[in-house]
Amino acid sequence: MFKQQNAQVVLTVPLRQISIVIITQNEEARVVNAIRSCATFADEIVVIDGGSQDCTVQSAEALGCKVYINPWPGYAKQRNFGAEKATYEWIFFIDSDEIVSEELASTIVTWKNAPKLEADAFSVNRVGDFLGKWLDGKEEKQIRLYNKNVFGIKDVLVHERPDTGNAQVIKLPGILWHHGFRSMDDHVIRFNKATNLEAQQAYLEGKKFSLARLLLKPPARFIQKYILQGMYKKGVPGFAVALLWIYYDFMKEMKIYELYWQKNASN
Repeated sequence: MFKQQNAQVVLTVPLRQISIVIITQNEEARVVNAIRSCATFADEIVVIDGGSQDCTVQSAEALGCKVYINPWPGYAKQRNFGAEKATYEWIFFIDSDEIVSEELASTIVTWKNAPKLEADAFSVNRVGDFLGKWLDGKEEKQIRLYNKNVFGIKDVLVHERPDTGNAQVIKLPGILWHHGFRSMDDHVIRFNKATNLEAQQAYLEGKKFSLARLLLKPPARFIQKYILQGMYKKGVPGFAVALLWIYYDFMKEMKIYELYWQKNASN
């Protein structure tokens, strides 16, 4: 960071420095915007590529990122690999289809120079899109900024996050915009992949199939999304999102049932 003083350029170093970690695979159409959105607060940007067949790697390198190729080991392992490659202790991780808002970027710049920190992990609000609508009624609070010398990403199959336990987590003002929608077909494929991983994780943890969850959770989820989170205000896209979450919860529970059925069938 530089400032002009008495006609001389003086180098000023913030109190703390940040490594941005981005995991990618075949995201050349999106990764450039993700990288650029971090430019004002990044001290380095580390891109971990799982083996892209397009120009993702070349695009990241052209923007000055440190790029490492690591065959896909899973979400948590890939993020921890990125943290290991990062120079600085403070990690801010985003996905290649996410963009840091100007407010959030400004918040992080200010945070870097705060004289005192009250936490070793910070969360942000993430807002996704669907069929041209921002789903700003259902923000997701996610931990994205953390001290890697204090926390690591919990090694789970899906919904990985820094394992902060009962430690304090402070929310930063601003939005992380998630450009996650490609097509209805892609969305269903992603939901199918996510429910596979969630069911496998539940099985590994010994979580049993529940008929009560199968019957009650999908309609409860619809009420949560459509009414409580205000998706009814988003027209057809909002209605579709609420219905898709019924599908998500139903498929997750049935896949847990299937895993135990397969186990019993093999005995």
